[in-house]
Amino acid sequence: QVQLVESGGGSVQPGGSLRLSCAASGSIFSLNAMGWYRQAPGKQRELVARITSGGNTMYADSVKGRFTISRDNAKNTVYLQMNSLKPEDTAVYYCNAAVWGLLPSGARGGMRDHWGQGTQVTVSS
Repeated sequence: QVQLVESGGGSVQPGGSLRLSCAASGSIFSLNAMGWYRQAPGKQRELVARITSGGNTMYADSVKGRFTISRDNAKNTVYLQMNSLKPEDTAVYYCNAAVWGLLPSGARGGMRDHWGQGTQVTVSS
């Protein structure tokens, strides 16, 4: 069993900042890529930012220069620093992680994608 727990969402005025966190726990051998997605009402879920286990990052064009993704491998946690927030950033933000499972023997199991429960971010004046 693997759980991803997000925190840090909320309401902020345009131009404000928020920092999202997502902590992974459970039967984890290691974490591969981790990322943040978002889904606004009536729209499809979209990739916001992604970071590999080695720290390479990629961003959606709409957030480049405003958002920064980072991770703490020792804590199995990924972060999303969001600055200069705009009303169009309003959405439910989901954490995603590609997880190598931990078998009872201690050996590495297969890789599976896991999702957090989502955290609401609202940008409004």
